[in-house]
Formats: sequence, C-alpha cells, structure tokens
Amino acid sequence: MHLYVIRHGETWANAEHRYLGALDPELTERGREQAASISQKLPSGIEVLIVSPRLRAQQTAQILNHELNLEPVTMDAFRERDVGVFEGLTQAEAKALHPALWAQNITRQWAAGPTGGESIAEVVARVHQGLVELAALYPQRVVLLVAHGFVAKVIRALAKGDFSDFFHWQLSNGEMLVLEDFNLKALPPTAPLATGLV
Repeated sequence: MHLYVIRHGETWANAEHRYLGALDPELTERGREQAASISQKLPSGIEVLIVSPRLRAQQTAQILNHELNLEPVTMDAFRERDVGVFEGLTQAEAKALHPALWAQNITRQWAAGPTGGESIAEVVARVHQGLVELAALYPQRVVLLVAHGFVAKVIRALAKGDFSDFFHWQLSNGEMLVLEDFNLKALPPTAPLATGLV
C-alpha cells in the first residue's frame, strides 16, 4: 500500500493556536486555500480516499476530491485526539485553568490524558487498528488519507518504528506526509517500551 496523509486545512482554532481535537470547526478561508493548493500537488494514481469524520477533514477532502472524483470512505479510527478539558484552550489558558494537569505535562504522558480526553496510548491503538484495516482492504492500492496533525504524528512514528522525535515533528495544515510501500509488518507493538515515552 502506498499511503499519503494530508492534514486538513486551517480552522479558527489552528489560527489562534488552541487545542483542537474533538471540537468540530469548519475551515477558514485560508484553510480552503491550503486544501486547493495541495490538491494541485497530489501524486497520480490515487485510488482510495479515506477521511476522518471531523468536519475540517471532510471539507478538505471535498476540495481535494474535485481533482480525484472518488467515493470518500469515512473512518472513525483516524479522528483527531480528544484532549478533554483542554479543548478550545490556548496553552496559557490550559495552564491557568488546569494547573495540576499542566504540571504533569499531561498531553505528553503515554498512559494518561487530560480529564475527559484520550491518552497517547489510546490514540496509537486506535490509529494502529485503522491502519490494519486499511492494509487488509487495500493492500496493493494507492491510498490518500485526510486526517489531523496528531494522527499524522502517530502514523509516521508507527511507520518508522520510532517515537523518538514524536513531539518535535509536525505536519502543517494543508501539507502531505508520503509513505510509499507502507508495510504494517514493520510496525512495533503499541506499548511504552516500544516508544520511549513514559
């Protein structure tokens, strides 16, 4: 499977540097422009379009699909990480409103997450299962996945079998991660010891 992952275009929350996971805003005008721009840079031969259920990903996929003309398949496994009580907050607001959680560096813990949200372990397990399903359904196909920043981090780390730069690497809005000859057999077990995360 050849896998191309595109992060959705900008939303108001991205523009204001706010935590955005389960919230479901639409694209800004700039976000639509980003989607239109990346649609002109898509590789040839894309056969399958997979999309997160979040509105920002769906809108991005609609713009990309003007060029592709495929039947989009929505997969919940690739929705963005839910950050619970941090949703919609800036880092400064999260620190002020939830000092105990902030002091734990809670969004970077492997097995714990902000109250009401997901841990990294839960997201990795969910995304891994989605990749297993993709590989089973489309083993020899060229797949485009429209998803999110944290989801792209997870997919890249799983593809490399290495989480060492997990918090440093970032896929910008409207940009693409290229993973040709993506091979699930190379994926490590989804456990803290496999990642180096606590």
